[in-house]
Amino acid sequence: MENGIFEGLKVLDCASFIAAPAAATVLSDFGAEVIKIEPPGAGDPYRNLPNLPGYPVSQHNFAWMLESRNKKSLALDLSGPEGQAVLYRLAAEADVFITNFPPSVRQRLGIRHDDLMPLNSRLIYASFTGYGEKGEEANKPGFDSNAYWARSGLMDLVRADENTTPARSVAGMGDHPCAMALYGAIVTALYKRERTGKGSHVSSNLMANGIWANGVLAQAKLCGAKFGERRTREHALNAVTNHYRCRDGRWLILSLLNEDRQWPVLARCLGREDLVNDPRFATRPDRHARSLELIRIFDEIFATKDLAEWRRILDGNGLVFGVVGILDDIPGDQQMLENEVLVPFEGDSLLTINSPIFIDGASKVAPRHAPGIGEHSDEILRKAGYDEASITQLRASGTVA
Repeated sequence: MENGIFEGLKVLDCASFIAAPAAATVLSDFGAEVIKIEPPGAGDPYRNLPNLPGYPVSQHNFAWMLESRNKKSLALDLSGPEGQAVLYRLAAEADVFITNFPPSVRQRLGIRHDDLMPLNSRLIYASFTGYGEKGEEANKPGFDSNAYWARSGLMDLVRADENTTPARSVAGMGDHPCAMALYGAIVTALYKRERTGKGSHVSSNLMANGIWANGVLAQAKLCGAKFGERRTREHALNAVTNHYRCRDGRWLILSLLNEDRQWPVLARCLGREDLVNDPRFATRPDRHARSLELIRIFDEIFATKDLAEWRRILDGNGLVFGVVGILDDIPGDQQMLENEVLVPFEGDSLLTINSPIFIDGASKVAPRHAPGIGEHSDEILRKAGYDEASITQLRASGTVA
């Protein structure tokens, strides 16, 4: 396992935007050989994401380098029989095929489960969609902003109240958790193949993952639960599970669920031990009944010190709290660095984000930079058995670039 648990595993990544390719990235982190199949010319449309309005300006294609690290690029035109024949040859020797094309597009390109499985009975065919493989929305395009975030109710529920504008999701916020679901499905199918010798068709979708992420409240609704009125931060029902602004404008959030034990500790850390014996806040029911009053007191206290100072004061006392992080925190986050959440690219000081799975005794490959369009086309074709004359013909016809 020197080169990863999945050393020798061959994966065809015939997908884009973001969940399905990211699942292939996790497989590559553990040593799988991943061939990124993208159209000749401009390549995978996802390469263009950072050029869209509103995205950060960078000399690096940050979206592509994250989702496509470690991969080899084959620029292949799947719209005609020549390109499909190349894919079929690759699929016959592959372990995993990943796509997020809608069912109708898979049929048009000849890459359905029924097209590939006769070529290789051990193949794991992994498909990802916006709204599932069945029903009238099966071919409906979807991004995580609509199929995951909006459809699941999360977009509505994170609002402070019904009068607040629904909150937009950020790029990939639903896609990356969905990638872990698809990765889990693929690995489960690989385990099944170890036991049966047979491949499988596995699938997942944005809608299913969104409702799973919103599972606690969605299950409450399925049980017919009665929901209370939504309340803003200033009117929260519990002051010790609320968030507060510090003097420097940064925020932290308290999560004191063991309130009876932690309340005196919090009061001492805040320099307000008098609150412990204050009859207004003597018991948990008292504090909840007067939460608005207690929130106002906490607002005044937290506004007296910067976030860094509050962290020093609160840490090490058994109090559960968290910093409301901002992007500026990430590059220097020592906890992330020490736990290899952030890791450098191979031969480079530039950091990238590790996949969130760690297995004792199983090393991950050092992240390699994402490929250029068709960078490995000739290499991949040679390994698939094409001679130089055949490769030249494929290039001349525009099937391969």
